[in-house]
Amino acid sequence: MNKKAIITSALPYANGEIHLGHVASTYLPADVTTRFLKLNGVEAYYVCASDDFGTPILIQSEKEGKTPAEYVAYWNKRDYDDFSAFNIGFDYFYKTSSSENIAFVQDVFKKLNDSGHIYEKEIIQFYCNNDKKFLPDRYVKGICPYCKAEDQYSDLCESCGRVPEEITDPKCSLCGQPPTKEKTKHYFFKLKNFGESLSKWLDENQNLQKDVKKYVQNWIKSGLIDWDVTRDIPWGVPVPLDDAKGKVFYGWFDNHLAYISTAIKFLNDKGMDGKDFWNSADIYHFIGKDIVYHHYLFLPAMRLGIDSEYKLPDYIPTRGHLTLQGKKISKSRNWYIGLKQFLEYYPADYLRFYLVSINPYSQDDLNFDWDDFTTRINSELIGNLGNFVNRALGFTKKAFDGKVPEPDSFDDHDLEAEQKIKNLASDVGSLMEQNHLDRALKKIMEFSSFFNQYFQHKEPWKKGPGTANCVYLSVNAARSMAIALFPFLPESSQKIWNQLGLNENINESSWNDMSVLGISANHVLGDATPLFTKVEESDIEKLKSQLGPSE
Repeated sequence: MNKKAIITSALPYANGEIHLGHVASTYLPADVTTRFLKLNGVEAYYVCASDDFGTPILIQSEKEGKTPAEYVAYWNKRDYDDFSAFNIGFDYFYKTSSSENIAFVQDVFKKLNDSGHIYEKEIIQFYCNNDKKFLPDRYVKGICPYCKAEDQYSDLCESCGRVPEEITDPKCSLCGQPPTKEKTKHYFFKLKNFGESLSKWLDENQNLQKDVKKYVQNWIKSGLIDWDVTRDIPWGVPVPLDDAKGKVFYGWFDNHLAYISTAIKFLNDKGMDGKDFWNSADIYHFIGKDIVYHHYLFLPAMRLGIDSEYKLPDYIPTRGHLTLQGKKISKSRNWYIGLKQFLEYYPADYLRFYLVSINPYSQDDLNFDWDDFTTRINSELIGNLGNFVNRALGFTKKAFDGKVPEPDSFDDHDLEAEQKIKNLASDVGSLMEQNHLDRALKKIMEFSSFFNQYFQHKEPWKKGPGTANCVYLSVNAARSMAIALFPFLPESSQKIWNQLGLNENINESSWNDMSVLGISANHVLGDATPLFTKVEESDIEKLKSQLGPSE
C-alpha cells in the first residue's frame, strides 16, 4: 500500500442542496476509503471543491437578484455544512472560482495551446431568439443521436453516458422553443489525437474497473471527437488569449483541474511540495457512472497533453445512481430527500450504514427504500451490532462492576473466538483495499453475529467456569468492532470506544490494532448505554407520504 494518497470526489455543483443521490456514489465511499487509509498509516488527504461556473448558476443567480459570486458562496458554505453534518471529513473544501484554480486552468490551457493541442474553429451554435442568447450545454435538450433516449442534455446523455456531437430535435430548455443556429468561434481540444495514448493508459492501469474500461475502449475504437472547450457566457474562467474576449471555458474543462489546484494549495499551505506529493501519491477520483466519459477520456487526455506533469489517476471508483422508492430522483417532482432534511430525522450513521450496505462496487443502480431502511437499521444495526455491544458491556458492568475479568485457559469455542479477532483486520482490510466497501461492512456484521452466538452459547449469566473467558473475549471483540467500524460509522464507533473506557479518539488507533486483544484483565469500562434507537414504522409512513406532489 502506497503511504501517500489524494482522494477526490466529483465536485458538487453550487446550484442547490446535496441530496441522498449525491452522497451515495461519490462522497460517502470516498470518505470511508479515506478513513480506512488513514487508519492504515497512509498520509491521505480528501480534497474537494464546489463547482462554481456555468450557465445554470448564471441564470439562477439573476433570478435571485444576486451576483454569481454571491450565489455560489452561499451554496459552497451550505454544501460544506451539510457534508460536515453527515461526517464527510474533507481535509480541504475549496471552490473552482478560486484565484488559484483560475490561474491553474489558464496555465494548463496555455501549455496545451503551445503544444498544438488547441485550435480555433467557427461553429454553428444554437441560439434562442426568444431568450436572446446562445444556448450552451444544459440549455438545449433533445434526443441522443446514439441511443435515441429522449429529453437529454446536449452535452451529456444520461442514458448511455456518451457526449453527443449534436443533439437531435433540439429545444431550448428555458422556453421550449426550437432554437436557430448562429455562427460563433470556439476553441477545441484535439481529443481524437489521444486515442492511442488513452488506450495504452487504460490497458496498463489494473486498478480500474474492467467493465468500465471495456466500454471506454469501445468508445475510443469507434472514434473520438474533438472537444469544444469554450462557451459564450460571462460567468466562467476567462480564456487567456487576446482574441478570445468574452469567452470562458466550458465547466468540464476547468472543474476537474480543481482536483489538482485544490490539492496543491492545501499541501503547499501545509509547507509541503504539493506537486511532488501529488506525483508520488495514489490518486483516487470517486465518481458516479454518468461522468465516466469525462474522467476516463477528457481528464486523462488533458494531463497527457501537458506531458503528465501531474500524474493520471490510479483509481476511479465508479458507482451507479441512487433511485428513491424505485423511481428516478427528481427535485422538480419533489421525489428526493435532501441530506439536511434526512439528518433532521435520523443520525448520520443510520444513513451511512444503509447506503454502504446497498451500494456494490459496480455501476449497478441502487435503490433507497424506506421499508428496507427500517428493516436493516432495526434488525442489523440495532438487533445485531447494537445488541452485541450492549450485551457484552452491559453484562460486564452488572456482573463484574465494569472490571474485565482475568481469563482462564481457552476451550475450543474461546480459541475460535480469539481467532476471529486475530483475522478481522485482514479479512475486512482486503475487501476495503479492493473497494468492496459493502462486503467489508457485511464482514464486520458477520463478526458481530458470530459473537452474539458465542455469547449466547457460553451463557455467562449462569456464572459457569467459562464466564471470565466469554466476557474477556466479548469485550475485546467490541473493541475490535469499534476500530473496524470507524470508517463507516465514525460517531457510533467513538461511542463504543468511550463505553469501553478508552478515552483517546478512536481515529488515533491503527487498523491492525483491531486484531490484537487490546483490553487486558482488570481494565475498567465506561458507562454502557444503548447505541441506537429503533426506527418506528409509523414515522416512516409519514416520511413516505411527504414524497411526490404536495396537495
